[in-house]
Amino acid sequence: PEGGAPVDGAAGNGAALSPRNASYTIDVRLDHASRTLRGSQTLTWTNLQEQPTNQLWFHLYWNAWSNRQSTWMREDRLRGRSDRRGEIAADDWSYLEVDSVALAGGADLTRTMYFAFPDDRNGDDRTVMVVLLPAAVGPGETVRLDMAWHAKIPRTFARTGFRGDSYFFAHWFPKLGVYEPAGWNCHEFHAGTEFYSDYGVYDVSMTVPEEFVVGATGREVERRANSDGTATHRYVQEDVHEFAWTASPDYVVVEDRFEHASLPAVDIRLLTRPEHRHQVARHFAATKAALESYGTWYGPYPYGHVTVVDPPFGAGFGGMEYPTLFTAGTRRFNPPGGGNPEGVTIHEAGHQFWYGIVGNNEFEFAWLDEGLNTFSTGRTEYATFGEPLYTQRFFQPPGTDTSGFFALLLAGFDYGGVPHRERLGRYRVDATSDPQSTPSFEYHPGTGGSLSYSKTALWLATLENWLGWDALQAILSTFFERWRFAHPTPEDFLAIANEVTEADVGSFLRSVMTSDTFDYAVDSVATFPVPTEGWVRKGDELVYVPPRDEPAGDGETEYRSEVVVRRHGGATFPMEVLFVFEDGHEIRRRWPGAARWRLLTEDYPAKLDYAVIDPDGVLALDLYPSNNSLEADPEPGLPAWKWAARWTVWLEDFLSTFAFFV
Repeated sequence: PEGGAPVDGAAGNGAALSPRNASYTIDVRLDHASRTLRGSQTLTWTNLQEQPTNQLWFHLYWNAWSNRQSTWMREDRLRGRSDRRGEIAADDWSYLEVDSVALAGGADLTRTMYFAFPDDRNGDDRTVMVVLLPAAVGPGETVRLDMAWHAKIPRTFARTGFRGDSYFFAHWFPKLGVYEPAGWNCHEFHAGTEFYSDYGVYDVSMTVPEEFVVGATGREVERRANSDGTATHRYVQEDVHEFAWTASPDYVVVEDRFEHASLPAVDIRLLTRPEHRHQVARHFAATKAALESYGTWYGPYPYGHVTVVDPPFGAGFGGMEYPTLFTAGTRRFNPPGGGNPEGVTIHEAGHQFWYGIVGNNEFEFAWLDEGLNTFSTGRTEYATFGEPLYTQRFFQPPGTDTSGFFALLLAGFDYGGVPHRERLGRYRVDATSDPQSTPSFEYHPGTGGSLSYSKTALWLATLENWLGWDALQAILSTFFERWRFAHPTPEDFLAIANEVTEADVGSFLRSVMTSDTFDYAVDSVATFPVPTEGWVRKGDELVYVPPRDEPAGDGETEYRSEVVVRRHGGATFPMEVLFVFEDGHEIRRRWPGAARWRLLTEDYPAKLDYAVIDPDGVLALDLYPSNNSLEADPEPGLPAWKWAARWTVWLEDFLSTFAFFV
């Protein structure tokens, strides 16, 4: 092994923002006719740990789609997705085969390669490969490996593959895992998680048919026409932990620039579809909104360029993040106001910050990027574009799970101006599943969206409601600043939250890491004259008070109101209880929320109208807000009339729209 050798060529020019300890120079050729890739690469890896290693562990992601027995396919089947794929044709499967491995200018290591199954002992899985080295790489030492490989491109699996003449390539080359104090962290490819790798410099040359437009991580530094009807595009990017690219003859290239008084300028390159030209401005507006909001709240975007990919409708490439490149997703009939492509564009642009710059282990702690980003997406979208309308789509293509082509935007189905309220229904379904502290790849199949995305967005919204935006912004910006180009854990986030805020948030954050739920309710309310009927003492005299419907009118306190509040969930949170009286007067009471129930009483000259627990909606994680209030004398049938009126209006709108096509 070599000690501290620098990376050669154009890749090493910029001032390092990251350790740059895992760098790649790759040359890859796309064979459009056979749907294959053939590549060679040089990996330069520096050991940042204090212990040596004589092994290198690699991800071979595309072997996840080589047969139905891989770990990814087994988990996908448990999620109910593989069954919907039907029969997979021979040309639709994929593989990634390593042809040779050698020390740069040295020993051939091909015969030392073997497959490992660190997570589930699935001997049929081929997504992790180990290479044995002839000598250990010590702390601070560097090793270079030359590798040759070839791959079969799948029909789209997990945003990777082909659709017609369009290609998107993610996880497409043998990629090194992360060496940690405990050893190599290199999980099998799981259906719900995929990212974790070290930062480095990528210098990648892609040879494609000359009519193809290419987009990739980084900037294009060279384009060379070849005599065989192909062109080679060379892209370079420093300080990233992944490289993705796309190629298609159908892309339309549109460029714009993000400029802001206090943030660095960013060149935006949009690869869109001819049928989506009318939505170009919407993609740029959403991308700029993310760069401005995240940059202002957390810290500036450091790369100076980003590529936005608008993939073919139904191709399966949409809604995914990679360093300096992301895929959005829209369709021809997508009227403004429905939340897309704005929502998905903001979300994937936001991943440049949470995942790209702060590089958490998504295999184990997916909520650290998906949850923080989901919260930030909602905040950005509402601040920039307002609350999206409910969208109902019609005319679903037969035999597909794609939503319908025609969109109808419906008012009246709002979320009360709260960016994350729609997440509650999604979280509620899986609220008692695995604790959030469970490694993400071990979540029950299909629950990652509820636990990593929705739950985290809800507890971050709770922190904002409780502490205020300034306090939460301080937590997130401090976390971002300290863990740029590094690999934080949940403990790092929790430590910063406790450090930055004056409030005791530790018990709350420990609660959200479990599977305990929050559910507070008003159980009963009562209001009656005071003194009540029966024997009561007035001074030294014991007096019998007969029952009566109305107070005596003696000017003293006339009504006692009793409210019973309950904690149905296992988790606790400090509560506020609101008493609202018939004359409009309000009284607020604090309840620590730890007991299973509590009787709260108030004496006041007017009857109680209703009571509400958590009247300001601070606890966004409350599973059932519908039980948070109760009237003292409810009007029979009023809820039924309310919902009947709402659904009548909706049905009238629907039938009127449908009549247009009759």
